[in-house]
Amino acid sequence: MSSMSDPDQDILFHAIGVVRSPHKESAGTPIQPAAARDVPATVEIFPEFAAGLKDLDGFSHIYLLCHFHKSGAFKLEVTPFLDNEPRGVFATRAPSRPNGIGLSIVRLERIEGTVLHVLDADFLDGTPVLDIKPYVPDFDRRENVRCGWLEGKLGRLDEVRDDGRFK
Repeated sequence: MSSMSDPDQDILFHAIGVVRSPHKESAGTPIQPAAARDVPATVEIFPEFAAGLKDLDGFSHIYLLCHFHKSGAFKLEVTPFLDNEPRGVFATRAPSRPNGIGLSIVRLERIEGTVLHVLDADFLDGTPVLDIKPYVPDFDRRENVRCGWLEGKLGRLDEVRDDGRFK
């Protein structure tokens, strides 16, 4: 059995870029891209990763995998934004996670050099980008999906914002 303190299990990631968004602090930030509809941002990719952007401009949507650099210490049970009951962190999208990795599907408007112009941005300004992947409906879309404790709560997404509880 491994643990987070086991040096043989340590994984080191390096940012490939940074998000520039209008969200300067967590409080008030939309909690998912669907609630950040049309919010523009840029993703500045570091020059040494520029070649990796080849052919990305043919995709309308991309996954951004980022590091939640402003979230506080992780907890294995959290009270998520759309609920008042504590839930296991892996059954939520809360930012206070053991590895602080965020995942968002954003719309890719255009690429100018090493700058990606995106919409539906829910990341904080300055968020480190770990990876980018194209969204491919035939790979990613699923039918007959269950949403667990979120059933019946998703209609509130547009009215709920980050209240700073994960700092």
